[in-house]
Amino acid sequence: MIHPEYWGLTPEKAVALQKRLRSQVRLTDDLGEIKTVAGIDVSIGRGWAEGKCGIVVLSFPDLETIETQTHIAPVTFPYIPGLLAFRELPIFFETYERLHIEPDLLFFDGQGYAHPRRFGIACMGGVILDKPSIGCAKSRLIGNYSEPPDAPGSISPLIAPEGDRIGDVLRTKAGSKPVFISPGHRVSFDTATDYALRCTRGYRIPEPTRQAHNSVSIKKQCA
Repeated sequence: MIHPEYWGLTPEKAVALQKRLRSQVRLTDDLGEIKTVAGIDVSIGRGWAEGKCGIVVLSFPDLETIETQTHIAPVTFPYIPGLLAFRELPIFFETYERLHIEPDLLFFDGQGYAHPRRFGIACMGGVILDKPSIGCAKSRLIGNYSEPPDAPGSISPLIAPEGDRIGDVLRTKAGSKPVFISPGHRVSFDTATDYALRCTRGYRIPEPTRQAHNSVSIKKQCA
């Protein structure tokens, strides 16, 4: 397990760890050549004792699936808003260690910098692995925004209560709700949104996290 000392913490110690590690987040581009991208989703139902992580690695820019790994493991942390990483990342890291292909860029189904402590799951996962990462969420956690125009590719900044930009609200499909994109680590705001758009293929959800979601879902597939 990657950094086992980070898991099994009390909520108070988890918050303290977030505050300590967030100084390592880099919001400038340090990606290198991107030949592969990976989508990550962890599915944990209400009251479940176990969670299932799916990681789908795709070639870039053509977005052909080249590897899929899924893994089921016990859930060891309660559901607490703002501390999703401590519930999902232990399962993610166990799944990540099973990959045969190391991806160049990670898309997490969840928040990155658009987080009350500016350290969502995409930030923590990216910092621990020291890999470029992006948060791609289906709903807002914090911040205010104006609804972007209906045309695909339209963008509206996501603004924190303090007034700083914490992400972008991206319209990926006409007639569909937007998605919430924020950098995780080693990626700037504009580049995070650019890659999310470049990884969109006619669905609301960008292809990496859409496929990861479908790999762990027994419900209707993500559109």
